[in-house]
Amino acid sequence: MPQRRFVLISGGSRSGKSSHALNLAVPRALAGGRAFFVATAQPSDGEMRARIAHHRSERPAVFETIEEPLELCRAVSQLPQTARVLVIDCLTLWISNLMASGRRDHAILGQARKLAALLGAAAFDSFVVTDEVGSGLVPMDPVGRRFRDLLGWTNQAIGRAADEVLLMVAGYPLRVK
Repeated sequence: MPQRRFVLISGGSRSGKSSHALNLAVPRALAGGRAFFVATAQPSDGEMRARIAHHRSERPAVFETIEEPLELCRAVSQLPQTARVLVIDCLTLWISNLMASGRRDHAILGQARKLAALLGAAAFDSFVVTDEVGSGLVPMDPVGRRFRDLLGWTNQAIGRAADEVLLMVAGYPLRVK
């Protein structure tokens, strides 16, 4: 069996992040052990419910899905010993969910650092999807700036712990780390 991989996959909207994460994870999942997919989306409206249904329909059956919008660290730490592959999709919605739940910045960043440590020490492969939101304009409102900052700091924490960082551009991965 190849060496364990921990990969952070970032990029803009519709850049191919989720598809690439699955393309990397599926062959490793098929090699044995259990494969898990942790989804952070919440079905808050009809459009989001349709997105979630679409993602579910595209997800290979080899994955056991865990829907966890807030307690991502708990979900990761409770994976069984037989876990071989984990896909997390995505950190962007996780941070948004934590903000919407009223968590303070220090608590959110504490969870991000804890997740980085958990995945860095894990015996299973991890493929983590996130968005790159810091490349555009500075958001006009404080909530938008807070979100951009928290996600950026979260991406940095996960990126430091990851073995590889990929940036997706128009469906193609660029190796950053």
